[in-house]
Amino acid sequence: MSHLKKPALMTEELCYHCGDPIADSKFTLAKQQFCCLGCMTVFQILQENSLSSYYQYNKHPGKSQQDELKDLSYLEDEKIAEKLIDYKDDERTLLTFYVPVIHCSSCIWLLEHLYKLNPAIRSSQVDFMKKQVSITLQHHDLSLRGLVELMIQIGYEPKITLQDVVKSGNQVNNNSLIAKIAVAGFCFGNSMMLSFPEYFGMGSFERDYAAFFGYVNLAFSLPVLLYSASDYFKSAWISLRNYRLNLDVPLALGIFILFIRTAYEIISQTGAGFADTLCSLVFFILIGKWVQQKTYYHISFERDYRSYFPVAVTRIREEGTQAVQISDLAVGDRILIRNNEIIPADAILLQGQASVDFSFVTGESRPISKVLGEIIYAGGRQIGEAIELEVVKPVSQSYLTKLWNNENNKSYERTFQTFVTTISKYFTIALLLIALAAAVFWVFQQDATKAWGSFTAVLIIACPCALALSSPFTLSAALSIFDKNKMYIKSASTIEQMAAIDTLVFDKTGTISSPKSSAIFFSGNLTDLERAQVYAVCRNSVHPLSREIVKLLGDQQPLSVVSFEEIVGQGLAAQIGDSTLHIGSAKFVKLEELNLDNSTVFVLIDQVLKGYFSVEQSWRPELSQVIGALKSNYALHLISGDNDKRLDALRLIFPASSNLLFKQSPTDKLREIGNLQLQESKVCMLGDGLNDAGALRKADLGIAVSDDINNFSPGCDAILDGSSFDKLPTFFAFAKDCVGVIHCSFVISILYNVVGLSFAVQGTMSPLFAAILMPISTITIISFTSLSTRWFARKRKLI
Repeated sequence: MSHLKKPALMTEELCYHCGDPIADSKFTLAKQQFCCLGCMTVFQILQENSLSSYYQYNKHPGKSQQDELKDLSYLEDEKIAEKLIDYKDDERTLLTFYVPVIHCSSCIWLLEHLYKLNPAIRSSQVDFMKKQVSITLQHHDLSLRGLVELMIQIGYEPKITLQDVVKSGNQVNNNSLIAKIAVAGFCFGNSMMLSFPEYFGMGSFERDYAAFFGYVNLAFSLPVLLYSASDYFKSAWISLRNYRLNLDVPLALGIFILFIRTAYEIISQTGAGFADTLCSLVFFILIGKWVQQKTYYHISFERDYRSYFPVAVTRIREEGTQAVQISDLAVGDRILIRNNEIIPADAILLQGQASVDFSFVTGESRPISKVLGEIIYAGGRQIGEAIELEVVKPVSQSYLTKLWNNENNKSYERTFQTFVTTISKYFTIALLLIALAAAVFWVFQQDATKAWGSFTAVLIIACPCALALSSPFTLSAALSIFDKNKMYIKSASTIEQMAAIDTLVFDKTGTISSPKSSAIFFSGNLTDLERAQVYAVCRNSVHPLSREIVKLLGDQQPLSVVSFEEIVGQGLAAQIGDSTLHIGSAKFVKLEELNLDNSTVFVLIDQVLKGYFSVEQSWRPELSQVIGALKSNYALHLISGDNDKRLDALRLIFPASSNLLFKQSPTDKLREIGNLQLQESKVCMLGDGLNDAGALRKADLGIAVSDDINNFSPGCDAILDGSSFDKLPTFFAFAKDCVGVIHCSFVISILYNVVGLSFAVQGTMSPLFAAILMPISTITIISFTSLSTRWFARKRKLI
């Protein structure tokens, strides 16, 4: 009798790097198997550079290396390379690549450790949401082609197009999220249908198949647990490993307990389980995540291409100069950049001596000199005389947005915690304590069944999905409303900072005074040549008083300025031909004995006083109303670099408790902000973004007030268009409304949890109760936050 030999159980071996099945030809290194030489080479590179912990973040995180190598010789063409570069100087190059394969924490970890693979890479930073990596490299040691080859070699090939990287890259691939929603939705619909007989009473036919229905429901919950909800488990694990508690921890715990209890009840035939509740919970929170991402990218699109920054640049035409929004600039336009102005687009230097501070781009403040005909990259700030440029690359406001958020510009540490960040520290602990207390109570009552039931029910019903969605939905809607009212806020968390402010500090010139309606007069005598010289000097400065002097003198033929220096808060010094000019305060021109009314600008030519400009300060028309609306809720102060000749008028506007300080240098302003913070005040500084840059960074909230001048200030948290100054009290009130909405949604979430927990701790929570309560609570929170935010905006007349 012949015996059939049973076939041996075959297990498919997977590549240690990419997870692909391994064919007959095996590659082995350090006891690990690889599908190809490429994957083994990547593993070897990581090991040699002490980066093998890459594989601890995810199993098989790499990308297969079996594809053929691409021809990258085109990257050696300088004309092509220039279109891909954000910034380049004698030593370094900055680039931003869109990398579609970024998908997990291991990707972020490896891409931010590129410097270990090649020391020529100075730094790299990943934007996970946009799947972008910004890289700084020393181009003498590593070429653009070499960098791309390195990235391909480790499995992170950048998508290279000759368009703006953000335009092509922010179309984030949401296919994975949509697939997870589809799976959760399919399982939710089917499990709910199979659960109806259990909820509404089963006939004899349904009872015969109850066990079968239960196992089918359990089968539907498996792909939801393992696939649709996988991101929440990954986030919770990373959070716990870093000794932090985010809201994904109780969320993942609730989902896991839902599955465990469902599996237990169905297998032990003690109940119907909570499969439909599990599927519905994951389905709704994924829908919320999708809506949140759509909202985020919609706002991101508006900010990139609908004047995110209310700044203008001076465009030169045959008929004269004109201030235009930077979004209206086109390739070929000729622009004038004054001292301290940001260069908004890549441009060629046509006239003037350029000394450009690229600290906003590189983090280093050493000015770099440029010669005529040389390209100057966007993001640099001109230091010195005015220069004329020709735009050679379209304006990328998304690039300026990145500069605004650059960590290099945050000189002072801020410890502000958002509401959700604060709550998440305690939510998980409180949830576990309640669950354990309920279980211990029933154990002492000698009812093990209710102890298990109450423990799992608490973790199920107290899931924080509603709380997790309340803040992003509220703040995303608020951000859009602020933008439409010309209050341009850096990030959603800034709105919460704004709501916490209790002290407002105003600058005077350009902030509470209106540069557009100030009256200026000259006392003294100037020849035509001297008028042209003064015009040429003031033309280089972006200070409001300099702009007023230029307007008063009218169109003059600009003279060549040999040297130029602007001393912040004091005045201008320049050399034109054989003449030396000093234009500024009495102290600056060493005439402190003069005591004149109004803001006075003295003109000294070759050490001879030629006269002075008197500026009749014209307050913003709505200043009294703004101060009147703010004084009941905020401590108000004024810190100005000007003299105190208008003190009496300001005393009538500001409350008696206000400190009105004059003749304050930028350092003095910085110190006063610090003193207020030492008194535990939450300080908002409102300035013009020029002399007040340090104070704006130091304050808990820095708002730069702009009136059609290029005062883009990376140190500030928000930019307020001068035309919306009258809405300032409304903006602060609306910020508090938004935080109030978040708090109310938290209360609603807690009320739902209290109702659910009252049943859960008794061990009497039914599957039908959970199936109805949990999705309703999520839908309620999303609807409440969206509708309430718009209602408050309408109440405040912001929409």
